[in-house]
Amino acid sequence: MIKNMNKINRLFAILLLVPALALAAGDHVRLDRAPINEEDHASLQRGARHFANYCLNCHSASYMRFNRLQDIGLTEAQIRDNLVFTGVKVGELMRVAMDPKDAKNWFGVAPPDLSVIARSRASADGSGADWLYTYLRSFYRDAERPTGWNNTIFANVGMPHALWELQGEQVLAERKVRGEGYMKTEMALKLDKPGQLTPAQYDEMVADLVNYMVFMGEPVRSNRKTIGMFVLMALGLLFIFVYALKKEYWKDVH
Repeated sequence: MIKNMNKINRLFAILLLVPALALAAGDHVRLDRAPINEEDHASLQRGARHFANYCLNCHSASYMRFNRLQDIGLTEAQIRDNLVFTGVKVGELMRVAMDPKDAKNWFGVAPPDLSVIARSRASADGSGADWLYTYLRSFYRDAERPTGWNNTIFANVGMPHALWELQGEQVLAERKVRGEGYMKTEMALKLDKPGQLTPAQYDEMVADLVNYMVFMGEPVRSNRKTIGMFVLMALGLLFIFVYALKKEYWKDVH
């Protein structure tokens, strides 16, 4: 009996260590903090425009309807005239006409749906917003890749750099880093050919795009937080009456 209990305890300890070991074995990268504000409707509107212009050509957002953009201050006419390019109705889902089979032949894998990408990319290294913000700023030229592009946080990525005309072309270059009493060499991104935007402008543009993608992953998030606060306040008020009732009910006992 004691031997069996020891075996069970050892097995239980191993199972507890498995997640930690798996996490330690994973590839960890340093993510930049995404400077987003989900309450900034102007930023969300710019991000929605960037998403429709640069992402919606290949990636769908099939769990998001165009008319949900009214939640960030856009009118139905503004959505129809500026963000709907395929002639679909404003109430329809954000889908693309690209055939998944064709996409797989062109890119090696069909572009994923982006409806909840900001939520699915959350990890121990940072939020999904941080991952997206870093990812979209980490493409570099790589002649060995079929698309001519690679990414420092998504090695051998199949997606080409859709925003390269805005950002320009980055390359991996060696740089010297001074440590405590020594110098070491590491690879870092370097802007080789400037784009249409300055680095600061490009970072701001990406922040707006990521801000929108976070909103798209849960459009009711702001309302959920507000409702949650009211629920907690109501429960707190109810607790006062429940506690008073308890004291009245048990006064003869105590």
